[in-house]
Amino acid sequence: MRPTRPFRPLILAIAMALPLLSSPSLLAEESSIFSQMATAQPVWAKHGMVASQETLASRTGVEILKQGGNAVDAAVAVAFSLAVTLPRAGNIGGGGFMLVHIAKENKTIAIDYREMAPSKAKKDIFLDENGDAVEKLSREHGLAVGVPGTVMGMSLALEKYGTMTLAQVTAPAIKMAQEGISVTPDLAQSLAGLKRRMSQWPTTAAIFYKADGSDFQVDDILKQPELAHSLSLIAEKGTKGFYEGETATKLINAVKDAGGIMTLDDLKNYKVVEREPVRGEYRGYEVVSMPPPSSGGVHIIEMLNVLQQFPIDKLGHNTAQTIHLMAETMKHAYSDRSEYLGDPDFYKVPVKALTSKDYAQKIASQIAMNKTTPSAEIKPGKLAPYESDQTTHFSVVDKWGNAVSNTYTLNFSYGSGLVAKGTGILLNNEMDDFSAKPGVPNGYGLVGGDANAVEGNKRPLSSMSPTIVMKDGKPFLVTGSPGGSRIITTTLQIIMNVIDHGLNIAEASNAARVHHQWLPDELRVESSLNRDTISLLEAKGHKVKVQSAMGSTQSIMVTEQGIFGASDPRHSGSEAIGY
Repeated sequence: MRPTRPFRPLILAIAMALPLLSSPSLLAEESSIFSQMATAQPVWAKHGMVASQETLASRTGVEILKQGGNAVDAAVAVAFSLAVTLPRAGNIGGGGFMLVHIAKENKTIAIDYREMAPSKAKKDIFLDENGDAVEKLSREHGLAVGVPGTVMGMSLALEKYGTMTLAQVTAPAIKMAQEGISVTPDLAQSLAGLKRRMSQWPTTAAIFYKADGSDFQVDDILKQPELAHSLSLIAEKGTKGFYEGETATKLINAVKDAGGIMTLDDLKNYKVVEREPVRGEYRGYEVVSMPPPSSGGVHIIEMLNVLQQFPIDKLGHNTAQTIHLMAETMKHAYSDRSEYLGDPDFYKVPVKALTSKDYAQKIASQIAMNKTTPSAEIKPGKLAPYESDQTTHFSVVDKWGNAVSNTYTLNFSYGSGLVAKGTGILLNNEMDDFSAKPGVPNGYGLVGGDANAVEGNKRPLSSMSPTIVMKDGKPFLVTGSPGGSRIITTTLQIIMNVIDHGLNIAEASNAARVHHQWLPDELRVESSLNRDTISLLEAKGHKVKVQSAMGSTQSIMVTEQGIFGASDPRHSGSEAIGY
């Protein structure tokens, strides 16, 4: 393994010369300097780091760290802030996964706050009288809404592993919602692009478009007073301020008016589950990731186990041979995903078998070095649905060595598009992540089976993959990404770029990405991949499709020289900030 290059002298010199002051103006100036470097060089910090997909949220997290909060305090503050500043993915009406590493106890906990199906949900809920899946029912309808988990998940994390109160960590979000935020180019573009789906709901149009129906322009002020009120109830009453009382009643009324079946009891009975993370070993590093109902952790480890059989470092970064081996490995993993992954509380997922070294060797032996194997010839191994691009991830590391890797979502951009009247809360359409019908691809091409069939109180399968890589028992790399089915392969490539190819975290984040998900049988690549490399891949039999950029990784690397962070340049507005 080549040594990683976490920094170069210039950035370290500049960073050490910056005053470590808490003034917002100085912090903004400091952030601006760091941001300009982030596309080529990682951000350096001595004490702590936050990397998220939205600048104001990252700054909020850093301010919490400066006030003496730990990584969990900062993470929860970031999560609530993103509900205001990145409404297409940040949320309190959705759900997700959080990995928390507690340095003092040297333990890592997986917090599953994934949405759950309403208790009355059943297997054929999205089928018409002919037995065909009806897309609108699982995407833009009251039936599409799963019981939200974010508020309960954040509350549990804060109560058990944080040091601050809900009132303290929600205060910045409440202020931004009440006083308003300046509309960024990214926010203006996303709202304009999804106007058809959003505007079908009057309660949504009233918030995210002007009174005359026109779009918000860059630098306009977007105020969300109803959301501020909902957040204030959470700050005052804790989870009861969301899952019971005024807010709960408004949420259920909105879902029912839209044709849904969720009840007040569904909200009141929602539970967060703490799970044991999945763990694997890759070239001397321990990889810790999210267990089912995430498919991400299992398949990242499965793929790393396979790729460990090959001299990836010698084959080179993003060469045709390396990408060929990655693509063939990805096909096997996604084939297994279609058969074996689901909610472990309802279906026995063969995690040990899928992540075993013996199984990886069997897959590796089936990979031909110079030609591709058609997906039709790859079946799930014989052993004893999907988020849109608008999921979001953030990573936090504090001065004590605690770390948080969190990915959460509304599923589609802005979820179902429905804001519950009087709450300012966007509701998810997470029920689309179930398999509406075994063998039928969902809206993003992923195929599922009975393991991920709709069932009351069940959590849908997810690709979200918050991950922490450990070195000598301590967090070394904290990472994750949005990107739907591409979350898994994007996170895989960040790990490989650092460990196999010795890239610093900014280089690892910027590098061209590839993706294969078994079906459809095509190798998706970003436009920055070398044309000669594409030709060599095509010569091996790959059906290469050059498509849009993949993922928005938010990563932090901890080294002896300091903490280094990088926000993905693929999406504007992201920022890694340290102090």
